[in-house]
Amino acid sequence: MRAVFDSLGAGVFVIDLAGRLTTANPRARRLLGRSGKNLLGSDMHDLLHRGPDGGEVPRSRCPMLTVLDDGQPNEGSEEFLLRGDGSLLPIVWAATPLRHDGATEGAVIVFHDFSLHRDAAQQTAAHLAALEGLTARLSMVAEVSTVLISTMDMSDMLNRLAGLLVPDMGDWAAVDVRTPGQTGELQRVAVHALGDHAAARSLTGPLPPLPESSRSALARALRSAQPVVLDADALAERPEAPLDVAHQELFERLGGTSAVVVPLHTRRQVFGALTVARTAAGSSYSEAELLVLADLARRAGLVMEGAELFEQQRHVAETMQRQLLTPLPQVGNLRMAARYLPAQSAAEIGGDWYDSFLLGDGVLTMVIGDVVGHDLKAAAHMAEVRNMLRALAWDRTEPPSLIMRRLDEAMTHTSDAPMATCVFSRIEGPEEGPWRLHWVNAGHPPPLLITADGHTRFLEEGHGPLLGLSSALHMGLGWPNAHADLPARSTLLLYTDGLVESRSRDIEAGLVTLRRHAAALARRDIEEFLDELLARIGPSGDDVALLALRIPPAGAEDEPPRQHAHSPAAANRSAPGSRVEDTPVRDTSEPELSAPDGPPADDAA
Repeated sequence: MRAVFDSLGAGVFVIDLAGRLTTANPRARRLLGRSGKNLLGSDMHDLLHRGPDGGEVPRSRCPMLTVLDDGQPNEGSEEFLLRGDGSLLPIVWAATPLRHDGATEGAVIVFHDFSLHRDAAQQTAAHLAALEGLTARLSMVAEVSTVLISTMDMSDMLNRLAGLLVPDMGDWAAVDVRTPGQTGELQRVAVHALGDHAAARSLTGPLPPLPESSRSALARALRSAQPVVLDADALAERPEAPLDVAHQELFERLGGTSAVVVPLHTRRQVFGALTVARTAAGSSYSEAELLVLADLARRAGLVMEGAELFEQQRHVAETMQRQLLTPLPQVGNLRMAARYLPAQSAAEIGGDWYDSFLLGDGVLTMVIGDVVGHDLKAAAHMAEVRNMLRALAWDRTEPPSLIMRRLDEAMTHTSDAPMATCVFSRIEGPEEGPWRLHWVNAGHPPPLLITADGHTRFLEEGHGPLLGLSSALHMGLGWPNAHADLPARSTLLLYTDGLVESRSRDIEAGLVTLRRHAAALARRDIEEFLDELLARIGPSGDDVALLALRIPPAGAEDEPPRQHAHSPAAANRSAPGSRVEDTPVRDTSEPELSAPDGPPADDAA
């Protein structure tokens, strides 16, 4: 038993009922750096037990002595024993009463060096804290990334970005951006702060221009595309230029003892700067936090560059489309009107177009079409198909089906334009009878005929395959000629699918809605008819083209065909989203008869 006692890998000592050390094994002596002579006979608590700071512990608070009082085993950790060299030994321990012949004669205390365990625990806790911090940063980066790609409105995106950085990365955050198209001009688009929201909002607005030479943090970040860290000394420096004063005002109004200014940039350009600040004394930004802020600013810069490129693409395609939407011809007492609404998203510029022109034999044409695709290339293909149709049709008196066949063959053999839909029609008459419509339909939504009393009918006849599928002709498919009478004061409406179809509504439901509203508006002036129709349907997503024809009252005198005197530029002056061609082809000899606005009968019901 003595060999077991001496060979244990744990320290063991025995105390009597008075707390004096009576025995200590070799392991205990080595751990404590004390000899048996120094230990034996000494009071264990007074000699060895100390607090974490090395101070003495009151005897009443010694957990190892409680076994002498209550006779119950006890154990614990994070107690400290004083080594012979004056250093402290953290221990994990267990104390058991020592009984002999049924009586308690003392206690046996077994202990281990806890320093290695404690260091490992502390290291684990530090790792866990670092992981928690990293997880929080990654969660914030993920949340910010979601915000950055959730909207094309840059002001809204930057405002939400600043809000997400408070309070995790600072007590306030501000975003300053360069004004598009204005050299050196800046705009503060967002300020978020803890508590004083009114003060933060009051700091937004135009800023002084970027000075040619300035060493301020904002100017350096905008010029170098590198983050600039500001400590208390840097914040105390006197501002030089008006822009520096405006930047300093953020700290005067919202406070700040440390800050970071990071540029919103890509490799091509700097769009602005993000300022994040803390107000607590002695606060600063770690290297990891600087990396996170720089990464978020770079992500925001990439989104801003993408939005700028999308807007440029949208402008080019929209300009192309508007220049191709020429003024409408005027033929006798016929009245025409058209509308074009660009797509709501820059990525969804499409190939919708309308057209109307006089053929060589004096007959009026009406065309509506849509080239497959939603990008700048689709708009270019739309222009190509439109111009081919004009060239093929203007000097021809042949039926519409032959014009459509020639256009399909031209697209297949001379163009890389993809598939397209189209309605091509001739408006003929009157010769002792009503006006007549002759048309073919290449895969397009059917024209809608609305009579003056509100009856509606989709012109389903004349339907054939899409353009660009010449293989369909070899299978016996084609475009049958169709014709229909156009009653006096009736309205013929050609439209693209953006009017009746969207992500939230299928085309069948859209056609029913179109028919109902068109019937209710049958007696409105043709310009008001189109405006109100768009307002009631509220198309969204894809671009929309509309072309409408109003047949004159019976017996109205005809005039020779003539073109509008308006130039294409004048016809395309309208802002995006408004009508492109809104100059009516008016009857100069007799005003159109009108009727009350009461709801007419609708055979769609």
